[in-house]
Parts: sequence; C-alpha cells; structure tokens
Amino acid sequence: MSRTVLVKVRATEAERRQWQEKAEAAGFSLSDLMRRSLGKVRTWTAQDREAANARTRELAKLGNNLNQIARWANTYKTAADAIQVIAHLRAIEQELRRVADAD
Repeated sequence: MSRTVLVKVRATEAERRQWQEKAEAAGFSLSDLMRRSLGKVRTWTAQDREAANARTRELAKLGNNLNQIARWANTYKTAADAIQVIAHLRAIEQELRRVADAD
C-alpha cells in the first residue's frame, strides 16, 4: 500500500525524541509506531459510555446478589441447602455470561 498522505502532529522536541526512542526500541519507524498506536486507541461515544455504565450497574447488582448468597451460606452453614445455593450461583453465572456477551 502506497502511503502518500502526510499527517502533521505538533509536539515538543522532548516528545519527538521519546517517541523516536520507543519506535527504535520496538524496531519500527516513527510513522509505523504512530499508525500502530493510533490503531489501538478506542474512542468513546455517549452511547458507548452509557452501555459501559449500564454493564457496570448490572455487574454491581450481580455482585451484591453473590455477597448476599455468601453471607446467607456462612450464617446458616448447618442448614444451608447446597442445591439451592448452587442453583442461585448458576443463575448468577448465566447472568454474568449474558452481560459479558452484550459487550
């Protein structure tokens, strides 16, 4: 691929030196380092941010449920119904997978 467009970036001499040193240490040209680095940057939109916040809220709810189950199991060790605890833990696991798959 022929690269014919020049992109200018303002920087201090110290920044340019630092970037050049990083590029050389990685075995890249400065241009290659910049292209590779910018290719990894994730930009956020308001919609992305709201989706991430919604996932965080869901995960917090699941964490609270898990803490309640653990507290119950620790409080009622002798009366703990293992099947019931496992069923709740499986439900939490399924919900975690659902939230993770939404990402």
